[in-house]
Parts: sequence; structure tokens; C-alpha cells
Amino acid sequence: MNIGKLAMVSAALRRFLYGLAIVAVLPLIASMAVAQDPGKGDYLRNIELCNGSGRTSFAARIDGCTALIDSGQARTAAVAIAYNNRGNAHAAKGDLDRAIEDYDQSIRLDPAYAKPFSNRGAAYLRKGDYDRALRSLDEAIGLNPNYGGAFANRAGAYLKKGEYDRAAQDFDEAIRLQPNLEAAWSGRCWARAVVGALQAALGDCDRALQSRPDDAAAHDSRGLIHLKMDQYGAAIADFNSALRFDPKLASALYGRGLARLKNGDAAGGDADILAAKTIQAGIMDDFTRYGVRGIN
Repeated sequence: MNIGKLAMVSAALRRFLYGLAIVAVLPLIASMAVAQDPGKGDYLRNIELCNGSGRTSFAARIDGCTALIDSGQARTAAVAIAYNNRGNAHAAKGDLDRAIEDYDQSIRLDPAYAKPFSNRGAAYLRKGDYDRALRSLDEAIGLNPNYGGAFANRAGAYLKKGEYDRAAQDFDEAIRLQPNLEAAWSGRCWARAVVGALQAALGDCDRALQSRPDDAAAHDSRGLIHLKMDQYGAAIADFNSALRFDPKLASALYGRGLARLKNGDAAGGDADILAAKTIQAGIMDDFTRYGVRGIN
């Protein structure tokens, strides 16, 4: 099977979308079966393009999948895969509406194919339509209960709805099914940090950062853990790391601001908090939901 990857963007909507470009990089591209006439060079080339072989650009993937869909040569199951892959390329370019249209068509052609259900759920999640995301992801899991990526995607939807315990449970399942799914480790770190399972969360963040030391969201999550543990120096170090990789990450700025205030740096803390509120006006309310209150 030819497997490719599509970045899924980890808490307000921006944080989750940003994080899953970091928190979660999930395998979403399926293999294409060669249809009846494998001797045709153009046909085989389009299969390679549609699968995203090598460093194929998203535009070339879209063209290859479109050529396969329009060729009339591919079997129904292969056309369903082509629509799914084209949807992935559209999603990677940020064209979520076209992506969803392609996932819908893939599902119409092959209602037993779980990947487009999960991918459509991820696209709805990125659009902020969490209820539709959950419905689509429920269907993906119903079709394939061993689909770790779908559990991780659904956990992301639960995070966005503030259902952190359910998110952590889905991340548990994603990790059980697919232990190398880095998105799930980082996502579970965040969910556990919010609900207060701090030592377990710390282990998850450390695990995520072992394989992806440039993961701004995981550094940010670990900063929240240390902030909730009253370990302000460690929190500042983690937030500094997060901001090195994403200088406009509002949660890291706000968290560092609180840690600086707690550490006696009033000027630095106030400056960070002001900068965070400029980027994300509701950041203080977000931190209240995370169990962290500002300093009056």
C-alpha cells in the first residue's frame, strides 16, 4: 500500500488547528489499485500523481486524481480512492469546501470506505463545525474500530467542544491502536493538562517532544503543566521554547505572562499578557477554562 501523509492542524480554534499541524500529522492518503490496463503509461503516471508519490505538489496530485476520475478506466473502488486523495490535496491547500465535496463523493461511491469519513471529519473540524465533525468521525470509527487516526481526529473535536475527558479517552484508544501516532501523544498531553492529570500529561509531552523537539504545541502544553504545578521557571522555559517555534502563539504568550507575574516580573508579565490579548481577545477566558486564573 502506498501511504502518504496530510498534516492536520492542537485551546481555541486557532490553537487546535495550529497544534494538529504539529500535534497531529495523521496518515490520510490511501493506495490506488491499478485498473484493467496497467500498460498505459499515462494511466500509471496519474496513479502515481494521485497517490502523491515522491515530492508531488498538491496541484499535480489534484490533476492526477482528476485525470483518473475522468478517464473512465478505473473501477468504482479506485475512483472512490481518487476522490478521497484529491480531497486531501484540496484540504492541504486550505480549500476545505472542495475537500468536503470530494470526500462526500468518495463516500457515495464506497460507503464502506472509512478514510473519507475521517478526513471529512477533520475538514469540518478545521472549519469549526464540531458537531458535523463528530458525526463523520463516529461513522469512520463504526466502519473501522481499529482506525487510530479517526480516534485522534475525534479526540480533537472533543477538545474543541471542551469535553476533555472524552478527548483523553479517544487519545488513549488512538495510542493503543497506533503507538507511533505523534499527534495523539501531544493531544493527550494537552487534554490531561487541562483536566489536572499533570504527571501523566508531563510524560505525554516528554514523549511527544522526544520525536518532535520543534513541536510548539507540546512545549506550550508542558508550559501549562508547569504553570499549574507552580513551577514558574520551568513554565517560562517551556513557553519560551514554544514561542521560538511560533512567536504569535497566544496561549504561550499569556501563560508566560502569568508565570512571569508569579515570578515577580511585573513588566515582562504585563507585556506578554497584553500581546496575547491583542492576538486572541478571549485568551483569559480560555485559561479560566483550563483551570488557571490571572492575577488581579
